[in-house]
Amino acid sequence: MWVGSSTLGAVTTTSESSYTARHLSVLEGLEAVRKRPGMYIGTTDSRGLMHCLWEIIDNSVDEALGGHATQIDVVLHADSSVTVRDDGRGIPVDIEPKTGLTGVEVVYTKLHAGGKFGGGSYQASGGLHGVGASVVNALSSRLDVEVDRGGKTYRMTFHRGEPGNFADPADGPSPDAPFQPFVDHSELAVVGKVARGRTGTRVRYWADRQIFPKNAVFSYDELVTRARQTTFLVPGLEIRVRDERGLPGTPGEGGPHEEVFKHTGGTVDFVEFLAPDSPVTATWRLTGVGTFTETVPVLDERGHMSPQAVQRECEVDIAVRWGTGYETEIRSFVNIISTPKGGSHMAGFEQGLLKVLRKAVETNARRLKISAKEGADRIEKDDVLAGLTAVVTVRLAEPQFEGQTKEVLGTAPVRAIVTRVIEKEVNAILTSTKRDEKTQASLLLDKIVAEMRARVSARKQKEISRRKNALETSSLPAKLADCRSDDVERSELFIVEGDSALGTAKLARSSDFQALLPIRGKILNVQKASVSDMLRNTECAAIIQVIGAGSGRSFDLEAARYGKIVLMTDADVDGAHIRTLLLTLFYRYMKPLVEAGRVYAAVPPLHRVEVVGSGRKANEYIYTYSEAELQATLRKLDKAGRRYKEDIQRYKGLGEMDADQLAETTMDPRHRTLRRVTASDVEAAERVFELLMGSDVAPRKEFIIAGADELDRNRIDA
Repeated sequence: MWVGSSTLGAVTTTSESSYTARHLSVLEGLEAVRKRPGMYIGTTDSRGLMHCLWEIIDNSVDEALGGHATQIDVVLHADSSVTVRDDGRGIPVDIEPKTGLTGVEVVYTKLHAGGKFGGGSYQASGGLHGVGASVVNALSSRLDVEVDRGGKTYRMTFHRGEPGNFADPADGPSPDAPFQPFVDHSELAVVGKVARGRTGTRVRYWADRQIFPKNAVFSYDELVTRARQTTFLVPGLEIRVRDERGLPGTPGEGGPHEEVFKHTGGTVDFVEFLAPDSPVTATWRLTGVGTFTETVPVLDERGHMSPQAVQRECEVDIAVRWGTGYETEIRSFVNIISTPKGGSHMAGFEQGLLKVLRKAVETNARRLKISAKEGADRIEKDDVLAGLTAVVTVRLAEPQFEGQTKEVLGTAPVRAIVTRVIEKEVNAILTSTKRDEKTQASLLLDKIVAEMRARVSARKQKEISRRKNALETSSLPAKLADCRSDDVERSELFIVEGDSALGTAKLARSSDFQALLPIRGKILNVQKASVSDMLRNTECAAIIQVIGAGSGRSFDLEAARYGKIVLMTDADVDGAHIRTLLLTLFYRYMKPLVEAGRVYAAVPPLHRVEVVGSGRKANEYIYTYSEAELQATLRKLDKAGRRYKEDIQRYKGLGEMDADQLAETTMDPRHRTLRRVTASDVEAAERVFELLMGSDVAPRKEFIIAGADELDRNRIDA
């Protein structure tokens, strides 16, 4: 669908003879765009550049939304231009009676002109102000439009919003070629023939570097994300994205790169693509329709604007799914246009969801074992949204947005319509007698109540002082050997495997800034367990309590009591397993600690080689951390002619070391080695944790079988 957009073009000729009234009439509206581009595209950096591209792409998408187009191609050219082509109806090429201009020129030079006013051409579209295409034209040093209609190909070219002709060189079109504007009348040239039934529009433009800085470039990743998102929202639409720029750091770095997107499942497929965790519920699709009356100015028969009450219809299509995690991923759209800052449809979604789930929890309070004391703490929005992945879409004619960037929906009646749809559809699922839906509803309510309890628990933890002095009663676990320093940047918490290692570590540590917390063996696998199970687990609860920053969505990195969290486990298979379980806990419920680089794994040695000293020189001890390092060290000693005792000590655990050895190798900052735990690729890390630690056994079994042939039995420390 094509909506005219206003663009402001600057007058490029300076002589009196070439500056005519014709220029004033064409450039009048677009000059404001060039003077105040931020009003129309938000900013003139890369975001504004991308917004211009969205305006052109959305015109094509609106054609697909109306059932008139099935394919859109977007090409990023090496000369910094971009082409968008579609197989829609094509922009009208006949004369618009009020202006006497062709439809193409009206769309690209007149603000607030197009086919999206009054509902004549588009019942629901992404464009509605009639300024998108003309704004892009005004902010482009050159824009070429080709339209296939009626067996012919029509062409018109613009320079900063002004129609005319470029004297292009032989090597192709260029925005720097000499330009001759139309003076007496515009010309929509016929430049070719096409098959009678073939229609479509092709737009190629060069962003004006007088407006956009040189470092403003099109983001391939953003373009791909938007293309994928659009094909989810318009089932059956195919979008091809091609990058010919060869920019370093992009997939097309080594040559032209093309990706094709097409989906048929709509919002349900979109939610399943976005969901980052394993499911608690299936993906529920919630749909409905509502009507409202809106007073809008309408052109009467005499051409005058008069207020008139219009009946509007709002279609609601929402897909929701709760997972085991606590992160919330919600995308909202109005007529397939993303509204990242929400608006009335998002307010209605959250209001309806909270209302119906709060009522369901109250109804099932006895089964959920909510005590009278807990009943005073009502379910809050964050409890409901924890672990939720949702796509919220509404479609209506002429939606009211806050500004041309369309980031916030302002049509107020949409809120009540979305709320009613949510209440009706979700309540039907929660009260369903079907076995699957009944089970899912039960699991969902359990999760919400667990989130409420975790929030209340975190709030109470924050009320506890971060440090207790010697005269106060400490609420921290008795087994914590705390440090004296209250300097968070300097303090360290060692989570130690077993009480035997704790005794040695107490003697090896610097009690001024190193705290110790022993754990008993393997903690709960929190990737499988629910939030409530995790909070009931003694070891998990103790770790969360000692760190003092809460857990899940209520985690506050600034409240953490220690600057470093060091996992100190034995250098064997069990130690690695315990470390993995601990990392799973940190990654799922204290992820900001990992992202901030404050979680470390201690690196204890595997071997100790005692080198015999010569004469009165004392024996020397060399520690090695792998079998390969040990063999290399022994070869080096043999080559140097130095003797060493054959009974090389192999540490099976931290408890085998004495305090001096543990301090020197693992705890003393002057000598130790720490391995910082990072999650540079969060999505990949999430997949690995789910594969290795999740509740779905089949993928893990396949992974083990697939890698069985590569296993070296000697690597197993049995």
